[in-house]
Amino acid sequence: MGWLFLKVLLVGVSFSGFLYPHVDFHTSGKAKDRKPNFVIILADDMGWGDLGANWAETKDTANLDEMASQGMRFADFHAAASTCSPSRASLLTGRLGLRNGVTHNFAVSSVGGLPLNETTLAEVLQQAGYVTGMIGKWHLGHHGSYHPNFRGFDYYFGIPYSHDMGCTDSPGYNYPPCPACPQRDGPSSASGRPFLLYMGLAHMHVPLPATQPPADPQGRKPYLASLQEMDRLVGQLKDKVDRTVKENTFLWFTGDNGPWAQKCELAGSVGPFIGSWQTHQGGSPAKQTTWEGGHRVPALAYWPGRIPANVTSTALLSMLDIFPTVVALARASLPQGRQFDGLDVSEVLLGRSQTGHRVLFHPNSGAAGEYGALQTVRLRQYKAFYVTGGARACDGRVGPEQRHEPPLIFNLEDDAGEGAPLPRGGAQYQAVLPEVRQALADILHDVAGDSVSRADYTQDPSVIPCCDPARAACRCHAKEPSLPPGEVSRN
Repeated sequence: MGWLFLKVLLVGVSFSGFLYPHVDFHTSGKAKDRKPNFVIILADDMGWGDLGANWAETKDTANLDEMASQGMRFADFHAAASTCSPSRASLLTGRLGLRNGVTHNFAVSSVGGLPLNETTLAEVLQQAGYVTGMIGKWHLGHHGSYHPNFRGFDYYFGIPYSHDMGCTDSPGYNYPPCPACPQRDGPSSASGRPFLLYMGLAHMHVPLPATQPPADPQGRKPYLASLQEMDRLVGQLKDKVDRTVKENTFLWFTGDNGPWAQKCELAGSVGPFIGSWQTHQGGSPAKQTTWEGGHRVPALAYWPGRIPANVTSTALLSMLDIFPTVVALARASLPQGRQFDGLDVSEVLLGRSQTGHRVLFHPNSGAAGEYGALQTVRLRQYKAFYVTGGARACDGRVGPEQRHEPPLIFNLEDDAGEGAPLPRGGAQYQAVLPEVRQALADILHDVAGDSVSRADYTQDPSVIPCCDPARAACRCHAKEPSLPPGEVSRN
């Protein structure tokens, strides 16, 4: 199966050639006078410790490590949720799930997706004159108008959700018929326009793609072989950028959530963020949880001549920041009539500031509590849990849901492994607690007065894509082929 996903993802390597077949970027004007191109690469289920630049024990990410040495590495960067759909929805909207409506994963039979009244980053950049493309995993709705081609992407080639979620040949995908794809300008009329490429990698989700046999005759562990393959894919894409549009292209690499510990040796590394308080209770403190291992993810930014090289930023940043930052750098405007949870962190990226968020909120993504509820508050170096719980671990155990009032508070500066909460009667705890309570009250009040969306999580078997091997990836076709009477299209 790995060959398919390699083919899907390698399409992205030639995307810049698809957009700019006639333009020589080395002679077509000063880079700083043009709007920048953006390449956003999102890994799936990659652990913070899977990046060698983060964790010395990892030796399998040579290309990513080189990118870190040539750009900026973020040591305290967080996904907006700790599972697939909510994380991706927040990346594309700059809004937490409580606002954009996406609080848990969509299924293969989901009727809905990212609410249609939410504005995506691709739609904003389209309006600003960008050509937009998406390669790989979408997982924000595949039926009808939830398809990427209706959410701001001129071009899409990929898979509609995680590659372990399956499909069926009956009933057909287009029953009832899907709307025809939007008509877009072809490559020739797109020449000279800036572009956005959003690449959703299948790696490191299971089943692990691996197209090349291990070099080690004894055989390498499947996870490490797949990690090396992902690293090579990113390296190929970066090399293509460097050869064609290097001086005016901003490349941002990060992950959607932490490793899926339930998969045992097929899961990645959380590095030092072991969540030992939770492991003593049972269950995993990684993906689907609000422990650091669930949402602290690798993150790199690369833009030669603009982003300083070989810099590690300790600013508290989030995937939520990608939307407002890219919009600002593109000289576009944020959508009106809604609040955003991300920040424009251009000053951090350009090396002029180390100031990120004072407060971040981590929503429940499946381990404990109500979906989307802001049950954990990060305040500077402190982290307060109102609800704790573990996801299913390799040994099959699931940590019990526990509610805490007053909350458990950890000092991550002294306790990255989240092992020992501050004593509730201590001066440090008492000094931080009022700030935590106020921060949580403020955002809940803000959300209550905001334009909030609701996602449709209804399921219907008739919207499951087919398994036609000739159409193994999710594609959109501008014109339906003619069919014999009574036959259902399965494009």
